[in-house]
Amino acid sequence: MHSDPDAIKQSIRSYLKIGAALYMFTVITVAVNQIHLAVPFAVTLALIIAATKGSMVATVFMHLSHEKKWIYGSLLLTVVFFIVLMTLPMFTTMDHLGTKSQSAMAPVHAGASPGTAAH
Repeated sequence: MHSDPDAIKQSIRSYLKIGAALYMFTVITVAVNQIHLAVPFAVTLALIIAATKGSMVATVFMHLSHEKKWIYGSLLLTVVFFIVLMTLPMFTTMDHLGTKSQSAMAPVHAGASPGTAAH
């Protein structure tokens, strides 16, 4: 941190702004919890709010906004892997390997009962 009084005032001002924004997002988190949304939507919204709050903390309070360019590359890689991990369950629900397809299930003939074979 610089010893210049104006730079110190600017840093304190940015800390107070981020602190107010974190407080606002905490209030939003509590308000969203009171709404009782569907579980997938609630989890997605909670992760978005948490990621926003975490990025604010990392950039300002951990001073990552003043780091070198390779830090941004590693943060971008983290975001990419986060998106992959969030979409991975969607791909598992679309997987139908090993399940019986609709065409393999033969319909029961009109005159036969399910226990007897139609000739």
